[in-house]
Amino acid sequence: MIHSIEGFTKVCNYNDLKEKIGKRFFIDDVEIALFKVDGNVYALSNICPHQKTHLMHEGFIEEGKIVCPVHGWKFNLLDGNLAPGRKGLDSYEVKVINDQIFVKVTKKELKW
Repeated sequence: MIHSIEGFTKVCNYNDLKEKIGKRFFIDDVEIALFKVDGNVYALSNICPHQKTHLMHEGFIEEGKIVCPVHGWKFNLLDGNLAPGRKGLDSYEVKVINDQIFVKVTKKELKW
């Protein structure tokens, strides 16, 4: 059983996720939402940039997008963007190895 791979953290098992139902996880201090859609797994920030609500994992999937349950903003599952070229949610690289899900989260460092 693999517990970590370079730069990635094991989050859960593949079968822990239900189709089109989000689930919230924390990696270090980073809050992520995982979604399994048509066999693929996507990892996005769980915090909507609109009003900083921590509920993206409760959103619903519609046409390849996660819809924020609070105000309906739609974010692309692949890159987290609101629209092409318009930043939305941070997205994170996912690897599925032996039915285990690993996510690579890079903490943002503030440089004052």
